[in-house]
Amino acid sequence: MELAIGIILGCCALGAGICMGIGAIGPGIGEGNAVSKACEAIGRQPESKSAVTSTMIMGCAIAETTGIYSLVIAILLIFVAPNIMVNILKSAIGL
Repeated sequence: MELAIGIILGCCALGAGICMGIGAIGPGIGEGNAVSKACEAIGRQPESKSAVTSTMIMGCAIAETTGIYSLVIAILLIFVAPNIMVNILKSAIGL
């Protein structure tokens, strides 16, 4: 019983780590690429700075939502999922 609970806790922690690892790489690469292209565009046409900056900030905010979603899933995996899984285990073995 204790081994099964340990496996459940370990798998939930591993899943949360993988979720945050993958979920943080995407927005980081996307936002870095967007900022670099915005700086390049402003360097070519300085008079379009306000339009490029506002569009870049909107795109970065949308890209960041995937990181926030993965954070929510990781928090659920750490705090909610172990209790649910342990309860399922206990009901399966009749405790």
